[in-house]
Amino acid sequence: MAATATERQPEPRGNHPHEHAPIGDRPHYNITFLFLALGGLALAVSQSLVAPALREIQTDLGTSTTAVTWVLTAFLLSASVATPILGRLGDMFGKKRVLVIALTAVAFGTFVSAIASSIGLLVAGRVIQGLGGGVFPLAMSIIRDEFPRERVAGGIALISAILGVGGGLGIVLAGPIVDHLNYHWLFWFPFGVVTVAAIGVFLVVPESPIRTRGRVDWLGALLLAGWLVALLLPISEGPSWGWASGRVVGLFAAAAIIAVVWVVVEIRSREPLVDMRMMRLRGVWTTNVTAILLGAGLFGTFILIPQLVELPKSTGYGFGGSVTQAGLYLLPSALMMLVFSVVAGRLVSAVGPRLPLILGTSVSVASFVVLAVAHSESYEILLGTALLGIGIGFAFSSMANQIVESVPSEQTGVATGMNTIMRTIGGSLGATVSAVIVASSVTSDGLPREHGFTLAFAASAVALALAVVAAFGVPARRAH
Repeated sequence: MAATATERQPEPRGNHPHEHAPIGDRPHYNITFLFLALGGLALAVSQSLVAPALREIQTDLGTSTTAVTWVLTAFLLSASVATPILGRLGDMFGKKRVLVIALTAVAFGTFVSAIASSIGLLVAGRVIQGLGGGVFPLAMSIIRDEFPRERVAGGIALISAILGVGGGLGIVLAGPIVDHLNYHWLFWFPFGVVTVAAIGVFLVVPESPIRTRGRVDWLGALLLAGWLVALLLPISEGPSWGWASGRVVGLFAAAAIIAVVWVVVEIRSREPLVDMRMMRLRGVWTTNVTAILLGAGLFGTFILIPQLVELPKSTGYGFGGSVTQAGLYLLPSALMMLVFSVVAGRLVSAVGPRLPLILGTSVSVASFVVLAVAHSESYEILLGTALLGIGIGFAFSSMANQIVESVPSEQTGVATGMNTIMRTIGGSLGATVSAVIVASSVTSDGLPREHGFTLAFAASAVALALAVVAAFGVPARRAH
């Protein structure tokens, strides 16, 4: 009897189109990876690059603090909605074709943002930029379809790491760019990179022959967009709107209701946007739970460490650093992430994704324990961020490979897209909780107390400890 969707075993890694065609007919996988990585890096950097420059953008455009936060929120919402939808469209109409469209949207949105002279135009540009959220699931799908069997795990691991590395580099590079040029260059640099990536993908990346037949489930897409926006918007704006405000409570309630309707619609649809049978696979749902908890634990780092480093030395625990110096404290994280994603890829190929995922979540817990108990010296912060990079390098790479191993090739795009969304939801929650904890400890002089940072680091450690538990629930690879 054929296996049902909920009983489907991981597809053998050797099931790639180029195994049925002469290898000479396909571009070398290193060239393909180069342009996939460039596109992913430009998108990941764009996501975080503006965060340290929000105050300057606010001053230059003469807007309010609430309005300027939409420069971040608009990108987040747009990318969250676009990621699974573009992954599904790629599975249906061709990954290369949809990837070129996504990169073109990123390039156009980045150009609009670069020339923006008003907050409205800048936010519009960021919305268009966010449509490129599907770059990562599409890139992973292309790697699965095109790379030699022994290179798939390593390629997916590196692409996954680029999401984290790019986010870290964005924070690191923002200070020097703003200090020596102006914030418009926060968009001009990524515009150049993503334009090269789009042209390169169009010219050299082959189109995969693997397709999913059917139609686009537009009702499912609309409902997915509805509950994601209703969930992420109050998480992002809760601190300024007030957590007990009618808008926040109403949006959370709407998110819950729309999500339930979406699940029902997708179960009943003959050609769903997201196959709920796929989402029930043990290798998928356990990895998605791990992704939420990982995001919740990790993403507070981008708020906590720069804020701690930039506090004046007169507080007794701040470092009195500039925006540029604060970013440099995150550099070890980006470097370790890149190095250990390569190690993770090799480990995944040898033993499967479960062990490196457990290692990654465990090392991440250790990093926040270090930061919680010891953050008064520079070397302690650097040690914590280095451990964090090792943990992320293992964990992100392993999660992507686990999803790819758990689903059939025609569902790779939407499955990896949903995993990215779970990480984004967790990251939004974690960053917000970290900010709220620190803000609740502010003294009469407007500066947070040290114990606020200690509690926030400890809260991240708890979330990551739960991620370790979830990682143990991920199924081990079965021998073929």
